[in-house]
Amino acid sequence: MSVSEAEDVLSVAAGWRAEGEEVALATVTETWGSSPRPAGSQMAVTAGGRMAGSVSGGCIEGAVADAALQTIRSGTPQLLDFGVSNERAWEVGLACGGKLKVFVERLS
Repeated sequence: MSVSEAEDVLSVAAGWRAEGEEVALATVTETWGSSPRPAGSQMAVTAGGRMAGSVSGGCIEGAVADAALQTIRSGTPQLLDFGVSNERAWEVGLACGGKLKVFVERLS
């Protein structure tokens, strides 16, 4: 992810917050092997279901969006761990052979 892509996700998230939306930010914190997106990739999710950015090129976005909605409701950050040894990873489509960790936090 280039700096401008990261800035765009953060700008979009800031705009949504300015509009009064509740927003969570998901950030890839660690990768191993053949991961879909590099560390630092981000996705913003609103309580209303809007999304910007990507943490996986599509293969785990749904699971991350679900976690983001939980984080918006609870306020509790989460560290999600996806990999080929994780049954959940196959369920959500991460069959690329890599592993990644995604940190999800509510923006205030």
